[in-house]
Amino acid sequence: MEDSKLTSKVHTSFLKLKAYCEAENFKGWDPYDGLNSKVFQALPFKHWDVARLAWIQGFKRSPINFRKLLLVPKEHNAKGVGLFLLAYCRLYRLAEQGCEDFGTKEEILKQINEITDLLLSLRSQGYSGSAWGYNFDWQARRLFLFQKHTPTVVATCFCVEALLESYEITKNETVLNDTLSAAEFVLNDLSRTPHGKGIIFSYSIKDGNNTVINASLLGAKILSYSYKYTKNQEHANLAKQAVVAACELQEDDGSWIYGLLPVQSWKDSFHTGFNLDAIETYQQNTEDYSFQKHIDKGTDYYLKHFFEANGMPKYYHNKTYPIDIHCPAQVIVTLSKLNRFKENEVLLSKVLNWTIDNMQHKKGYFYYQLKKGISSKISYMRWSNAFMFNAMAHFLLESKSETHGS
Repeated sequence: MEDSKLTSKVHTSFLKLKAYCEAENFKGWDPYDGLNSKVFQALPFKHWDVARLAWIQGFKRSPINFRKLLLVPKEHNAKGVGLFLLAYCRLYRLAEQGCEDFGTKEEILKQINEITDLLLSLRSQGYSGSAWGYNFDWQARRLFLFQKHTPTVVATCFCVEALLESYEITKNETVLNDTLSAAEFVLNDLSRTPHGKGIIFSYSIKDGNNTVINASLLGAKILSYSYKYTKNQEHANLAKQAVVAACELQEDDGSWIYGLLPVQSWKDSFHTGFNLDAIETYQQNTEDYSFQKHIDKGTDYYLKHFFEANGMPKYYHNKTYPIDIHCPAQVIVTLSKLNRFKENEVLLSKVLNWTIDNMQHKKGYFYYQLKKGISSKISYMRWSNAFMFNAMAHFLLESKSETHGS
């Protein structure tokens, strides 16, 4: 597709998505929010782990959305709100450069301030520092029940990055200080497990969930941001230990499995993207570039194994389906972070074009997953729309040209 036609297509697509999300006030459903059902909460088997797991999976896998019928409310999700905030910060930078197609600087700044306040209000209370969780109970297999607002390093990291981008625009010192306290959550509330020459941070405060590589790297990412602003060497040292462990776990071909348990041995697209983003963020924040070779071979593997020539994204390294909206969204963000957007702009343009054609509804929202059989075309605010909103904002900023001006 010609550049001008793609530019117009992306603009139109993004404006539709933006209008949809703003009309919903960034509230929505989530693939994993089944336990928020007021019907389920009134039933006695809510106390049975198998029933909780089955209920969640039923909602997640069903191509039909039963949430309204079963009284699941639309709510704000902290991670989703963080992604929206990060995206508006990208749009602000675009407006600074003269493109006001998506709002003036003043209009976007107003959104940034409002979403920043909203995100800070969504913090989980009672922890060593700022931390965020999800707005629903969720059952992780049969191993753990995470009650709503139980903080995780994943949700916290997404919120931290967004709030620090907000700070860079507003220079609100209260936002900075509140955000940097998340390092204390990582240090004091997460567990650390020795692995090889490094450590693995736990996914959450629950004991035993210390096997997920990308989660550990997101802990390192938070600590590296703290080091950037405070120069606390302890934070940099612990972040490096987590990066060391993750790089030791990288396979010779550049790939990573998801986690260390036998049931976590798959290799997928967007968690690979998370890993690369986190290691690169650590390097940028600490100016320790000793892991570049791991980024390079990881990026090569990522691009070779997870995207078809026509731009269709794959979920797994060895099979395509389900095609999850996270996959096309994350590659745009990851390559932007790696400063490898321009050299891969042809591929990224194909990926975004394919995604708009195949995964966006005429109302503006994006679908959750495409499957070989019946696909799930439900609108999920965090999983689908926030990820694509952020990805498209990155794409628009990276691919700016004279045609972007008003």
